[in-house]
Amino acid sequence: MKLASLRVVPLVAAIILATGCSSLNPFASAKPKPAELVDFKPSAELVALWSADIGESGAYVFQPAVVGESVYAAGEGGDVARFDSGRQVWRVDADTRLSAGVGSDGRIAVVVTASGIAIAYDADNGSERWRATIGAEVLAQPAVSSDLVVLRASDNRLIALSARDGSRRWIYQRANPPLALRNFSGVVLEGSVVLAGFPGGKLVVINAANGGAITELSVAVPRGSTELERVADVAGTPVVGRREVCAVSYQGRAACFDTSNGNALWARDFSSSVGMDRDARFAVITDDGDAVHALDVYSGASVWKQDSMARRAVSRPLIVGDHVVVGDVEGYVHALSRDSGAFAARARAGDGPLSAPPLAYGRGFIVQGRDGEITAYELR
Repeated sequence: MKLASLRVVPLVAAIILATGCSSLNPFASAKPKPAELVDFKPSAELVALWSADIGESGAYVFQPAVVGESVYAAGEGGDVARFDSGRQVWRVDADTRLSAGVGSDGRIAVVVTASGIAIAYDADNGSERWRATIGAEVLAQPAVSSDLVVLRASDNRLIALSARDGSRRWIYQRANPPLALRNFSGVVLEGSVVLAGFPGGKLVVINAANGGAITELSVAVPRGSTELERVADVAGTPVVGRREVCAVSYQGRAACFDTSNGNALWARDFSSSVGMDRDARFAVITDDGDAVHALDVYSGASVWKQDSMARRAVSRPLIVGDHVVVGDVEGYVHALSRDSGAFAARARAGDGPLSAPPLAYGRGFIVQGRDGEITAYELR
């Protein structure tokens, strides 16, 4: 397996390839014992609406795509499927191992094979539309619009294909630092721009029409005397609001920027390897100690901290109404009060780790575990 950077360093490889651990501490045990589950009085209920199996994720992280009531999902073994309200509409076998998926706009569903070939399926019936050779390892979920498919290669190149036939549109590439995290995070395709976080703490806004960089924002500045200490990659996908874009980095900062002029609205020292979410009130971050933090979205001031899930490999958070939802290494879904961070509900979605972040689905959310179990939940 390769690092996201161009040069493979054994120590960093050992850190990044350790599964089931959100902390990237090189001195941590490969299999730390998760903190015991905290007892609490439930104030909400996690109701499972439906579940399905798509096949194990193996060494990869597979994220479903949600378009309306349709969920498109894939597993490492090659199965790709569409579910409407839990009913399987179609299922196909790519007949090869997959490393990334699924991206969809409701017209096509795109996955990437372990050998670096993007495959687009018709979203209505699962028939194959096209294949395109990428020539690189892809670990992140494709971003798909009616015009473009944007893929992030593990060397951090962005490769844009035509959504119609898979032909190459453009490539965006920038210099990488000597060390970088193995990156499963995708990009945001928002109207006429692509937003992507990069090693070195940079958030770049790219013209979707031609792949040219529009502006570059500094989420974090690498610090330290060694290359390992200077790893400061943007973690997770950027979060876009009405007038702001926010991101968090490993060994760096969390920051929000004004999209009209690129000025930083606020910045806080943080380290996260999974990412953040935000709504009109809060920015919520899972740090590398598996604590979940809520910050005031306008000032960055701390509001609350939930630190009872140490060593549980807590996922990127998702704000769902009045709650914040995270998954963990033992397959548990935890719902926290958005206002206080107190535990509100808990359910077990499967036996495998929930390494892919929860994804908004209707009035609830959906999770996909490494064991291949997909479960849709509603909070009541």
